[in-house]
Amino acid sequence: MISYMDDFALTVASLSYSGNVHQLQKLFNRLETKAARLGIPFSVPKTELIHGSTPTQRNSAKCLAPIQIKAELLDPQEAIQWLGYRFTPALDTATHFSRRLALTQIAFTLIRCLSPPGAGLAPYVCHRLANSVIAPILLYGADIFTPDVRMKAQLNSFWNKVQRGTMNCFSATPIAILSRESCLPPVSLLVYQRKTLAALRPASSPPSMNPATARVLPSFLFLSAHRASDSSKALTRGLKSIYLPLNWRTPRPTPPIRKHHPIDEVAHRTVPFTKDLSRMPMINSHLVPTAMALPTQSLMNNTYATLKKRLRESLLDEWPKRFPTPGYYHHPPALNPWPFMRLGKLMAGRIHLMRASKGYVAAPHRGRQMLTPPAPAAAGSPQPSCPPSSPAPLERVPEHASSTA
Repeated sequence: MISYMDDFALTVASLSYSGNVHQLQKLFNRLETKAARLGIPFSVPKTELIHGSTPTQRNSAKCLAPIQIKAELLDPQEAIQWLGYRFTPALDTATHFSRRLALTQIAFTLIRCLSPPGAGLAPYVCHRLANSVIAPILLYGADIFTPDVRMKAQLNSFWNKVQRGTMNCFSATPIAILSRESCLPPVSLLVYQRKTLAALRPASSPPSMNPATARVLPSFLFLSAHRASDSSKALTRGLKSIYLPLNWRTPRPTPPIRKHHPIDEVAHRTVPFTKDLSRMPMINSHLVPTAMALPTQSLMNNTYATLKKRLRESLLDEWPKRFPTPGYYHHPPALNPWPFMRLGKLMAGRIHLMRASKGYVAAPHRGRQMLTPPAPAAAGSPQPSCPPSSPAPLERVPEHASSTA
């Protein structure tokens, strides 16, 4: 059972759908009995049911039989929402991120009303709105779910509109320059940052207080030796070595024949940032019920801040490698807004365009030819019989005249 305040989820596994239904009914009756002693009722009509499936079961017939709980029949659903995460039987993340994209488009439309092109909010304010409003809605759940290739393309397309709206620039601006000028990293880097931050939190939590932390292997760099007794590692006993999950320190091979256990994959994301640490810091150590010989809380807080700083530096290092800009653009990536972004939107937009070589000042002049002076003739070479022809002077069109196509 996974619980959060007044919302909880029951997950069971068996060899058949009927076995799952029987176990769910048994667990619910047990919970209801214990909750009745405390005077806590459950709302059965709000309960949702979903049947998961393994990759080998996805082509088989779906179970449509309802489950009966206290004279209420609950039909299986195609997707359920719990704590903002949308789950499907096949754990397809496209359903979740499609919903997030639709909600973000609504929020972005309202924000654009405050900042029309050429006027309205300064780029500095637009940058803060993009980081504090747009990105959290769009990438909610990215710490657990990973968007597929098709969904990631849709997220990138929308995120480019957010970057362009922040800068007030032309559509011809290259996408790699858009992210540099708006100081908004691409979606793939933001997903990487959120996944790593989500890995650092349980890796720095007390194992006695965090159930996910208590299921990491004992070889992890924890200050506490406490581990959960009901760890799912027992499910891997008896498997052949080729099917065993990878150790949390071992990188995933290419192609990925073997994978990490889910909680080991979380621990593996912290490897690049903990190479010189003997132990991980324990934030909120004052919540540990038993007295332990721990370093000072200020030291552990500073160590945790250093890990987050390393993640920030890693993002800035990966940015130019994965998303290079054209040769004429030489400005480094940054996460904080540029100083000129505090200017008005029109003035800051012109500076963005000039830096991206897409402004009116840097644009090539059409209708004129570049004149190259002839090279000096060598000594003793015959001179041309006639001088080179010069271009005809441009005629000035009278102001009152009109041209027709």
